Amino acid sequence: MPSFSSSLSRLSYCSRTSSPFSSNHSSLVNGGDPRRSLSFLSASPQWLNLDELCVRSQRKSVQSSVVVQDGAEATISCSAEKLKGGLLSIPSQEADKVTTESDGSEHQSTVSITVVGASGDLAKKKIFPALFALYYEGCLPEHFTIYGYARSKMTDGELRDMVSKTLTCRIDKRENCGEKMEEFLKRCFYHTGQYDSQEHFVALDKKLKEHEGGRLSNRLFYLSIPPNIFVDAVKCASSSASSVNGWTRVIVEKPFGRDSKTSAALTKSLKQYLEEDQIFRIDHYLGKELVENLSVLRFSNLIFEPLWSRQYIQNVQLIFSEDFGTEGRGGYFDHYGIIRDIMQNHLLQILALFAMETPVSLDAEDIRNEKVKVLRSMRPIQLEDVVIGQYKSTNKGGVTYPGYTDDKTVPKDSLTPTFAAAALFIDNARWDGVPFLMKAGKALHTRSAEIRVQFRHVPGNLYNRSSGTNLDRTTNELVIRVQPDEGIYLKINNKVPGLGMRLDQSNLNLLYSARYSKEIPDAYERLLLDAIEGERRLFIRSDELDAAWALFTPLLKEIEEKKTIPESYPYGSRGPVGAHYLAARHKVQWGDLS
Repeated sequence: MPSFSSSLSRLSYCSRTSSPFSSNHSSLVNGGDPRRSLSFLSASPQWLNLDELCVRSQRKSVQSSVVVQDGAEATISCSAEKLKGGLLSIPSQEADKVTTESDGSEHQSTVSITVVGASGDLAKKKIFPALFALYYEGCLPEHFTIYGYARSKMTDGELRDMVSKTLTCRIDKRENCGEKMEEFLKRCFYHTGQYDSQEHFVALDKKLKEHEGGRLSNRLFYLSIPPNIFVDAVKCASSSASSVNGWTRVIVEKPFGRDSKTSAALTKSLKQYLEEDQIFRIDHYLGKELVENLSVLRFSNLIFEPLWSRQYIQNVQLIFSEDFGTEGRGGYFDHYGIIRDIMQNHLLQILALFAMETPVSLDAEDIRNEKVKVLRSMRPIQLEDVVIGQYKSTNKGGVTYPGYTDDKTVPKDSLTPTFAAAALFIDNARWDGVPFLMKAGKALHTRSAEIRVQFRHVPGNLYNRSSGTNLDRTTNELVIRVQPDEGIYLKINNKVPGLGMRLDQSNLNLLYSARYSKEIPDAYERLLLDAIEGERRLFIRSDELDAAWALFTPLLKEIEEKKTIPESYPYGSRGPVGAHYLAARHKVQWGDLS
């Protein structure tokens, strides 16, 4: 049977049946050096049926892939050159045999996932639950092992007990939840070690080899540890626990430095031990369903792409708010502040995806090239276009909510902003003069993240008398709600039923919970699966990171050098009054005021 691994290397499927699918991974090994390994992942579920397929994304080898719910016909149109010979109907028992290295030898493969910092909150609350969800959905390969690695003394049983308390099942598949959890936990092991110890990573390598059982080994390391020990852990993992005959990849959790200088130093240090294509810088916001849908909304709907420019869009707002404070994490937060923690990464990445030109293809490099162009086209941020704030204690309904500096881990004289609003501009032909307003804050009145696109007023509007004098209230607005209650809605003007001519603003609403019965996967699930597959589209490239820091570093330096005092705002409010003056100065009204 001819090899088909490379044909499906950019396309993956998740079986919607209750059992995990068989999966094989083939690698082209360059000189035996794991740092240069190129990897391909192919999936081979039982007699692939379109109704059972979960199409992850459109890859190079696939010209178009459409999955329509509610019983409608599903269509997958693949390149005939790439998918010769009816590959979608190959039985799994045959497909298991067809994984090929460059020398033509056949191997079964395995994936070993090591969570470095396994005893931390991120690992417990996000990473292990995400890995279980992937297993639960049948999206992990047949042969895989998960290792927790941390300094804490812990047995395999203690790790499994800790992990089991955080696992949840999809609502639509709970009938086999307990069984799946038991199977998953049997794949979880623990190794105690220091993050800078070659000896301890050598011992980890020995344990991984025992579980790999001579199979072609692929290894993924997730660094859920403080950034000051990233390099030590990478050095040890690269030299002592890399795969010999497969790929080795490392997921690096933010923050990626505090400014341009520290970020460049971190990148330089990591590249001493890893190639760029081995480094997966994770920003979990890029894995959120509505952010992932952003390019689909724009590039696959004819009605939106022609409107996506300065000619029709008045302003774009990227709004992030949390209804809680630092909650004991003040020590970490005080070192970074809201601009570094949210704006420089989450919101700026969304902005780049929103504003980029149409990429040549859906290939990771083509998309990231366009994002970098946006970042490099952005005007330097002026301090007068920025408002910073810090929440203070307030009393509501007899309950006292603490201020930021009331946190015992925060210095009493701290000037670290917990709120920031900024006006940014992209100096290119598409977006010249359009303000992109960012707003992010803690201890606000609500928890939400959304993108608001406010369109220009209708010139010579015939219905001004019927709609009132406040044109901003009658402006069409497209809202993409990232969280919670994920949805997309478009505000349109509409005649109120009756004999008179009275206009009202109504929503054309796509509420995900009402439209789709499936649970929306957590962002970490999508990103972990992409890292296993080697799909880099939603991960940040080093030049992207450099461009993002180049935009914000001068502003941060000016704020800190001038010791700018943040404006106080009450816990649970809408933030500093200065944010409203900032918007008004650019002839904008914040869309979330209603």
